[in-house]
Amino acid sequence: MPERITEVTALLAEVLAPRAPLTVIVDGGDPGAAAQFASRLAAAFPATARAWNVDAVLGLIGPGGGLFDSALNVLEPATDRILVYLRGGPRHRFTEGDGERRAQVVIDHRDPDWPVIRHLHPDLAHVDRWYLSESRAFFAARAADWDTKFGDDMPRYTEAVRLAGVRPGHVVLDVGCGTGRALPALAAAAGPAGRVIGLDFTPGMLAAARRAGRDECATLLLADARRLPVADATADVIFAAGLVHHLPDPAAGLAELARVTRPGGVLAIFHPTGRAQLAARHGRTLRPGEPLSEERLGPLLAASGWTLDHYEDVPDRFLARAARV
Repeated sequence: MPERITEVTALLAEVLAPRAPLTVIVDGGDPGAAAQFASRLAAAFPATARAWNVDAVLGLIGPGGGLFDSALNVLEPATDRILVYLRGGPRHRFTEGDGERRAQVVIDHRDPDWPVIRHLHPDLAHVDRWYLSESRAFFAARAADWDTKFGDDMPRYTEAVRLAGVRPGHVVLDVGCGTGRALPALAAAAGPAGRVIGLDFTPGMLAAARRAGRDECATLLLADARRLPVADATADVIFAAGLVHHLPDPAAGLAELARVTRPGGVLAIFHPTGRAQLAARHGRTLRPGEPLSEERLGPLLAASGWTLDHYEDVPDRFLARAARV
């Protein structure tokens, strides 16, 4: 059994076992994968928890009547039932209203040998039990070929840095810098008198940044964006590419970014594709009230110490710019 599957099922069994007896229902786009994951999860429970039932729900059609509706559409969470949703391969798409929103546990299962927990309901486990280790596992598996896969969007990063307003002498934090694609442009804009720091919580991403020579223009630090090792009011500009929508608590994350930014400083939230394009890449459609939607992001920023002054969501760029109050 692959080690990653063992880690995931062991963590879930540890979290869920004290709630027994319950029924755990595993659903996904591939019935065989759901059944196999359910079997592995059942085996992970201690002998004292064998009163559990772990089932793969197969062959059910959701209220939309479509082939790709999730089986979880016909179920409701209950005190004696845990719903586990497996995100399937990139070509498998579910309709809006899919079971993922009803599930207390969401697993990225695109690679069955490398599953990753993407959501655990806070009633099951505090976010610190799983978020950092699982997110590192998610990005570690992608670090080596990240630049090869996404290298053609470098000009969009350069333009985003320009729009962020980085000036000579600025202190710039690239939070969630990944392989450091923005670092050369940030360093060029800040100039010799400025300072650029790239922070990421995945060692493999920072290793890829060093292999690309991006540590020559910026300091690289291993750090969790939720608890930055940076003094208050340090940064003139925060550059956050592909970060905010990955945070388990966007409001708390934005407040931490505000803490390390001087009054009047700038936050640039960026992605090299628009929100609709990114959602389509992951096999879903946009939903109302997502953290980066304009109607929600503005209030989130305002409650976290920022004022939104620019919002752009077009096919080849998402850019929201805010000023530190």
